[in-house]
Amino acid sequence: MESNAAAAPETNDVVLSPLEARVLGCLIEKEATTPDVYPLSLNSLINACNQKNNRAPLMSVGEEEVAAAIELLRAKHLVTLFSGAGARSVKYRHKFTEAWPVEPVAVALLAELMLRGPQTAAGLRGNCERLVAIPDLAEFEAVLNDLTTRGSGALVRKLERQPGQKEARWGQLIAEDPVAGALASEQSTGGSAEGGRSSTVKVALTLPPEAEARIATLETQVAELKAELARLREALGE
Repeated sequence: MESNAAAAPETNDVVLSPLEARVLGCLIEKEATTPDVYPLSLNSLINACNQKNNRAPLMSVGEEEVAAAIELLRAKHLVTLFSGAGARSVKYRHKFTEAWPVEPVAVALLAELMLRGPQTAAGLRGNCERLVAIPDLAEFEAVLNDLTTRGSGALVRKLERQPGQKEARWGQLIAEDPVAGALASEQSTGGSAEGGRSSTVKVALTLPPEAEARIATLETQVAELKAELARLREALGE
């Protein structure tokens, strides 16, 4: 397991890419919904990022892109490696509350905003119920309002109600949000951003040299493990 000695990021300065937010949101989600397989392997994270339900927008990303996003999150001290006793592969867990020390309900709603984009308070409350016990709507809205006035920096914002909508939606401020950005643009152009919610996003990343080196090391380790497994199978006559 990686050391936790590294300092947490300056949260006011952390802005994640859409894919980094998807990876972080998936780790938070799977910790709550499938604790028996958490922390997650790289393959499980890829599947979580690309799953069709509980995601907006949909993504189609591969091993290289997700591995790169993991390395960027590790550099920001938001994700760490985990290798427990008997583990056959490297796994990953999030360090969300070390960067943003907020209550479980706030963690859940921020994860849902990263996974699904802007939502109404009522819709967001309903979506969070699969992750954590949720208070009534009034208390839930109080949590949202508290996250807009944090002394160390707001984590959510209330978006202006759009034409044809009965309620305003909430968006997160941890990551770049293409849907929230489209809504902001819509206010000045009069256009519609609804079509963007069902589109599939393909992500391309430019990696810093240290991330490239880490990925190369991981690829070498995986190749060595596969070779060792093949030798063991041969020795056992499989």
